[in-house]
Amino acid sequence: MRHSACRFQFLQLKCLIKMKRFDMKKLTFLIALLLIGTNVIMAQVPKGDVLIKNGTVITITDGTLENTDVLIQDGKISRIGTSLKNRNGVTEIDATGKFVMPGIIDAHSHIAGTSINEGTSQVTAEVQMGDVVNPLDISIYRALAGGVTSIHLLHGSANVIGGESETLKLRWGVTDPQDMMFEGAPRTIKFALGENPTRGGRSRGIQPQSRMGVEAMLRNSFKEAQIYKQKWDAYRADNSRRKVAPKYDRRMETLVDILEGEVLVHCHSYRADEIYMLLNVFSDFGIENLTFQHANEAYKVAPELAEFGAGASVFSDWWAYKLEVYYSTAYNAAILTNNGVTTSINSDSGELIRHLFHEAAKSQKYGGLSDEEALALITLNPAKQLGIDDRVGSIEEGKDADIALFEGHPLSSYAIPVMTFVDGVKYFDRENDAVDQRLSVDPEDTIEDVHIFDADEQHKCMQDAEITNLYDFLNK
Repeated sequence: MRHSACRFQFLQLKCLIKMKRFDMKKLTFLIALLLIGTNVIMAQVPKGDVLIKNGTVITITDGTLENTDVLIQDGKISRIGTSLKNRNGVTEIDATGKFVMPGIIDAHSHIAGTSINEGTSQVTAEVQMGDVVNPLDISIYRALAGGVTSIHLLHGSANVIGGESETLKLRWGVTDPQDMMFEGAPRTIKFALGENPTRGGRSRGIQPQSRMGVEAMLRNSFKEAQIYKQKWDAYRADNSRRKVAPKYDRRMETLVDILEGEVLVHCHSYRADEIYMLLNVFSDFGIENLTFQHANEAYKVAPELAEFGAGASVFSDWWAYKLEVYYSTAYNAAILTNNGVTTSINSDSGELIRHLFHEAAKSQKYGGLSDEEALALITLNPAKQLGIDDRVGSIEEGKDADIALFEGHPLSSYAIPVMTFVDGVKYFDRENDAVDQRLSVDPEDTIEDVHIFDADEQHKCMQDAEITNLYDFLNK
């Protein structure tokens, strides 16, 4: 029983309940099968036991603890304290002089995905990134080498309403994509505003081709979802034996789930006016779960974001790479934080993901955030935005043992990640890992061309969209 199979059974069960076409035996069987499948998945992923001794533990939620031990049992943080006894003979790690922090979480990533965009329509809520997870992507190991333990594999931004995204744990070495998936993480979906969806509309001759068209498409899509729900509600309330069920539509089902708060929305955005527009649209339809991605001008509407309860996942100091993102500031994260907005710093890059701790440190130079506030930008806050903060994002007893060890303080420019654990299992060890960590090697591959900055590796949000951009056109 696998993750996708459980998801399919859940949808099947939901459909049967919606249609009132079930008997108690079948309903009981499906519920039991779903519960068994979930338990099997939880049991399949590796769980570790380890005792980390004498480290400087940065908890995020309870300050920094000197000369402290962390006991991990069955993948969970069991105890935090001093002079803990190793009663069960578990692996012991001497963290004297090292810093122990929660594993870093990247709320916007496109690594480990074989596809990014389904660009054939401006609304593709029926597709799922969970179907295209690639556990063999070497970028997973490279992210672990930067202390990253979880990522949010987002659909791209070629559509106004894209596909469902997938929250992953970086269990490097597994070959089954299902083993990468963060068990029990809430469903999320990608929306997009601005130039990315509008240039896609212009290139294909479809709506929307303007920012006002984007708003119209959002409103029309949600109205269609409301009508779809009304038809099903009327069908369920009809006691006639001759009633005919409405046509089942996976796209509409997802949109209804968004309206009902079952799916968290993460929206690609840059300009303050369109950020404010989406707040108004969501307010009109009663949608509460919203995080803006990139959000380079979010500082201009920080009080409005805080009042709504929306989050923002931003770059530390990356802007001016196209016209709509010409204006921003390196103080963005700090301004949002000081206004009470749940804010994270993300990478949107297979390279930047390796040093998100450096990106977080910039918020201290540009904004004067405390150590806890700065590190929360890459740990607890993205966990909140993904709905997984009850499991990860801080070092607390009972939480998953997703942990990174550093030589030097993580916010120092001299910081070096030395070990990374997911569920108590060590997936990165700077001193002892083999040089070549590839899981799949093609003998016909050429030597990888490595650059400090490679323009082709940036802006994965438009990968697979097959839209000619000005840069490519001028450099043919």
